[in-house]
Amino acid sequence: MLTFIPTPIGNPQDITLRAMKLFEKAALFLCEDTRHTKRLLRLLEERFGMVYPDAEFISFNEHNGEERLQEFGAVLDKKEVVYVSDAGMPVISDPGQILVSYCQEKQIAYDVLPGASAVTTAYAASGFEEGKFLFFGFLPHKGKERSTALNEAMNNGYNTVLYEAPHRLEKFLKEVAQIDAERELFLAKEISKKFQTYFRGSAGELEKQFRESVIKGEWVVIVHGKKNEEKSLYFDEVLQLDLPPKIKAKLLAKLSDKSVKEWYETLIRT
Repeated sequence: MLTFIPTPIGNPQDITLRAMKLFEKAALFLCEDTRHTKRLLRLLEERFGMVYPDAEFISFNEHNGEERLQEFGAVLDKKEVVYVSDAGMPVISDPGQILVSYCQEKQIAYDVLPGASAVTTAYAASGFEEGKFLFFGFLPHKGKERSTALNEAMNNGYNTVLYEAPHRLEKFLKEVAQIDAERELFLAKEISKKFQTYFRGSAGELEKQFRESVIKGEWVVIVHGKKNEEKSLYFDEVLQLDLPPKIKAKLLAKLSDKSVKEWYETLIRT
């Protein structure tokens, strides 16, 4: 049986009793980083009396996942196997997705334990009233891909949760402020750890606040969604207009991120 087990995102006391019981009887650990997992297990042994498992520890990440499945796929339904990421909910922005797909394809039973998640913890702390949000994970690091993803995050109409590395946070704030300095942001630093801190304000205000700061730690960023009902209505109306495809494609391109050519090809296929 394969079980995906969330690990604490900061405070080790956030581990569950159920997780520790499964750790104790596991025969095989598939880990994003075996060293990190072993440190966690030793900590749980010392502080909470968990029995350190007599198990094999194997790295499983985005670089070796397919190779590991060839090596260990046959034992996933024969041994007590657990998968853990370095912190938080496995599979979310995590190579564990490869394992889930494999189990579904091979009809192997698996379970996912509930547990710590930086996404939902940060959103609950944000105070944003809307119950709907999108999760984008990490933005691309640079270039056109980054600017395209950032524009999508800012203009999709929903509150959007992102992860950001400390050495790129200042760059991120500058980028958002250049697009919309009044856009409201919520920043959560080091969730559940000793130096946990929350910040909420406009992109322009936060960019100035962090300009001279030494930024450390792990960050979750929430971009408040910008609603534009008038534009959305106009978009729907354009789709319904009885116009030649070329003209309609030009109008739709102005209201979206798609090019005229992309819209034209879509329209002539429908």
